[in-house]
Parts: sequence; structure tokens; C-alpha cells
Amino acid sequence: MTASDVRDWDPGDGRLSTPSTTRPSAWSADVRRPTAALPPLAPDRGQATPDWLEVVEHFREGLVVCDADGVVRHVSPVAERLLPEVTPGELLSAAGVPGLSEGVPGSFTHRGRRLTARQVPLSGDRCCWYVEDVTDSVSRADALLAERARSAFLAVVGDKLGNPLHPDRAAAAVVRLAVPTLAEVAVLVLAPRAGRARWWRASRTDDEVPTVDSGVLAGGELPTAIADGLTGAEPHAVDWLVEQAVDAGWLPGLAGTESAARVVPLPGRDEPVGVLLVARRATRWYDEDDVELVRAFAARAGAALTTALLYRDQAEVADTLQASLLPVEPAEAVGVQWGTAYRPAQAGLRIGGDFYGSHRLTDGGSVFFLGDVSGKGVEAAVFTGQLRQCLQALHRLESNPARLLRLLNDALLETTQAHGQGRFATIVLGVARPERDGGLTLTMAGGGHLPPLVLRASGEVETVPLRGMLIGVVPDPRVGEVTVRLAPGETCLLYSDGVTEARGGRRGDEQFGPERLVTALTGCQRMPAPALAERVEQITCDWLAQGDHDDIAVLALRAAGLSGRGARHLHSVPAGIDQTEETDA
Repeated sequence: MTASDVRDWDPGDGRLSTPSTTRPSAWSADVRRPTAALPPLAPDRGQATPDWLEVVEHFREGLVVCDADGVVRHVSPVAERLLPEVTPGELLSAAGVPGLSEGVPGSFTHRGRRLTARQVPLSGDRCCWYVEDVTDSVSRADALLAERARSAFLAVVGDKLGNPLHPDRAAAAVVRLAVPTLAEVAVLVLAPRAGRARWWRASRTDDEVPTVDSGVLAGGELPTAIADGLTGAEPHAVDWLVEQAVDAGWLPGLAGTESAARVVPLPGRDEPVGVLLVARRATRWYDEDDVELVRAFAARAGAALTTALLYRDQAEVADTLQASLLPVEPAEAVGVQWGTAYRPAQAGLRIGGDFYGSHRLTDGGSVFFLGDVSGKGVEAAVFTGQLRQCLQALHRLESNPARLLRLLNDALLETTQAHGQGRFATIVLGVARPERDGGLTLTMAGGGHLPPLVLRASGEVETVPLRGMLIGVVPDPRVGEVTVRLAPGETCLLYSDGVTEARGGRRGDEQFGPERLVTALTGCQRMPAPALAERVEQITCDWLAQGDHDDIAVLALRAAGLSGRGARHLHSVPAGIDQTEETDA
């Protein structure tokens, strides 16, 4: 083929044209092209006119020119490299190139390369095939799409795993997220705790939603690959790994010879927090990109599980400490029926600054107390714990209420000064001793607390005239002391200022007050001590109407009579007072 032959053809893509010639579109079948040859290129400053064949051979696309019979007449160098089967003088269809044999333009794969072909009609029923190698651009586009998909998946993982603060929920979320993006079966094994390792598994059949189950294994029963993974290693013996997973019963629906699996440690603070096993059918092996995605997933899962486990450990410590700071139920004593009620200001903590309790004495009596420390929340609860510990130790040395209260004051002063806290407390401390007739003799000492109330057998309520100074403020406080006798069936009630200072009512800012408390107790002489304490708490909460409140503590002790120890269970509680009728009290 000569340059003159090429000049007679129009490639039809609009890239070869001259300003002086206006030609119709090459895509119109109704237009016949002129048979005259293209005019020669104008000489450029006396240089030789370039040959059109030389220009065509430097196109990015390969050119295959065929005549009206489909015989190849010209193959450019680029086309020769991409389509070595195409030979000039032979039929194009005989070359066996899929994308050209059918005569349909489009994309196809040939000799491991991704090619695109388009056909342009030429004059004289000839045609030209433009063939381009798009392997690199397609690979880059595929890599970009894959990276976007991985980033989107990891973003979803980070969002989903940022919420669970419970290890069980976090572990279940990890395996559920791994299926089906990473595996058909995902197993997470946490590091053994107390010699036992917990595991979670998510599996998916066809297009069903993944199902999650869990179990426990003894530390010595873990598969070797899992044990190695817990040390930070990443086993690579795939066949061996699959066999161990199958033996452990972790790969339902997957045969060992038809599966691909990987084990990746889940990073923790100092050592792996667990191990993630992913497995799927061998038709999709784990290549390097897949393994990197699994590792990135494991890093996020490890961070989430580490946070959840740390939160669990802190919660366990907090629960243990809270349990030790909660008020202790009074010890059972002969002739005394106890009743208690407690509601902290911060319900989520379950602890506060109010406290109560009792201790038995060797002579058959009982030391009882109820008090309130300054502040709220954890700090106040810690101070109440210190105060209760002091009372537990000091009551063995002194049983007289007034002297015991002064010893407690000295101990609190020493403690607060040593820690620079400056805290104080109010308290009523007494000793109850049973009488032969079934009554009780109460000797009480006051340390700046609200005076106790006595519910007599007649239904009337008396206020005990008990005074005194705050505890933990001055070295030698003034301590009031009084003795009260309870006949069988009569009750003494101790309460904190969370009852009388509760704000509510119609306007929401009116204090409950001691008068309403007396009214609520009047006529309740037949009520057992537990029910009476519960009633005081209930009417206080009704007055609050779910509003904010201070710590509420109630301690009731009832002379049980000659029958001995009274029942501790709660009896029926009469209806509360009518708030609307008491606003003017």
C-alpha cells in the first residue's frame, strides 16, 4: 500500500480534514464520498511533504483497513502488535479475533489484554477498524472502584463498631459485618479469660441474612492456629488451617478441600485481644488485597473490642465498689423489726451520701444509725463508706451513744484533715435494748440531724426532741442525748432531709416539709416497719412527680413484742396523702 492509496481514504473519525474541503459526516449512510484524492499537504518552509502512511502509523489506536470483501489491506504497527493474527491479504474473519470476527464494535479480551474496537466505513464499501489497548486504564479504574468499595466498607465498619460497649454485642457485630464482604463464615475468638475462651460465628447460606451463634472452649482446646494467632502470629498454612477449623466445627457448609481461610490477630493494648478466622469457597482465594482488607478490618475490630473490654472491666470495678458503698441492711435483732428505704439522687450510680445500718451488741442490744454527709454522688458515697467503717470498728469499744458519737467525730476529723477534704456529716445514733414486755428502750444521740419521729400505738406521731452539732467540724461538738421507750407495736422513724426538703406539689417548688410527713404517718400504727419505710419513700416520690431530688434514706425500727423477730417482707401500703389538700398545711 502506498501513500496515495491512503490519501484516497477517509478514516471517518474527523481527525483528518482540510479547511478548504467541506465533507459530509462519515456516519451517514446516504451520503456518497467524493472519489477525488485528498489534496497534498502544503509544504512547510520548503520541507518535504509527509507521507500519510507515516502519520497514520503514529496513531495511538491500531488501524486495520479492509476492502469491500472483508480482505485485510493494511495493518498499522500498533494493530500488528495487538492483533498478530490479522494478516494483510487474508479475510479479517479468518483471523479469529472475537471482537472483529462478529463485526460488532465493543470491548473484548484478547491475549490477556483488554481491547476496544470501533468500525468506521470508508469510501468504496471499505472500512477501517480502530483498535485500542485499554488494559491499563481499565485496571486503574477497577483499582479505584475497588479502593472506594474497601474504603466505604471500612467506613461502615468503623461506624457500626463505634457504638457497642458490651463485649458480647461488639463481638457479634464484628462477625456479622465480616459476612459476606470478607467471608462466607467468620469466627471471632476472644483471648481466654479464667481459662476459658469465648467465640462467635457468623455464617451465610446463599443470599440469606447471616446467622450468629457463640460458644465457649477451654483454653487448652483451642486449635493450634488460633492459639498461634493469639500470640500475634499469622498462620499461612492454608490447608492446615482449614482442617483445624473444620475439626472445630466452625465451617458449616464448607468442605476442607474446597475452602480458603485466613487467620488474623485482633490488635489489643499489649497483646491481641482475639483472633478473626475468615473462610469462603476456594473459587475466591484470598489475594494480597483481600488479606490487607481483612487486616484493616481486624484493626478496627480489635480497637472496638479493646474499648468494650476496658469498659467492661471498669464497669465491674465500679459495680464492686458501688456494692461495697451501698447501705447495708440492718442486722436482725431480738424484739426489733427493721424497715428501710433508699433512693440516691443519681439513680445511675445507685450510691449517694445517705447511709444507715445497725450492729448487734454482745449484751443483746443493737446499735443503729442514720445519717447524711455533705455532697452527692461518688465522693459522698466514699465518705459514707469511711464513716460506716469507723462505726463498725468503734462500736466494739464503746456502746454509749453520746461517747460513741464523739469518738466518731474525732476519727472523721483525723480522716478529713489528712486528706484535706473538709467534709462533715449529720447523724442520729442510738442503742436499742429489748424489754421483758416486748417493748424497746431507745437511747439516741444527735449530731445535727433531723429529729426522729415516734408512731405511738394510738396512731399519734411524736417528734423526739433531739439536738446536736455537726460531726467532723470541731474537735469537741455538743451532742444531744435522749431516751425513748417504745411499747410493743410502736415504731421509731429516722429519715434524711431528702424527704422533708423534696420539692414538688402543684407549683413544683414547694417543700414536702415535716408537717406533711407527720400527717402521712398518722394512723399508720398497725403498719409493719418495712411497709412504713416504703410508704415514706413512696409519698416523697409522689410529691416529687419525677423531679430532681436529694438522696432519700429511711430507717424504721418497730418493737416487735414478745413474738420475737418480725417479718422483713413488705406488707400492703395504704394510699398516699392527697397533695392538693395539703398545700396549705
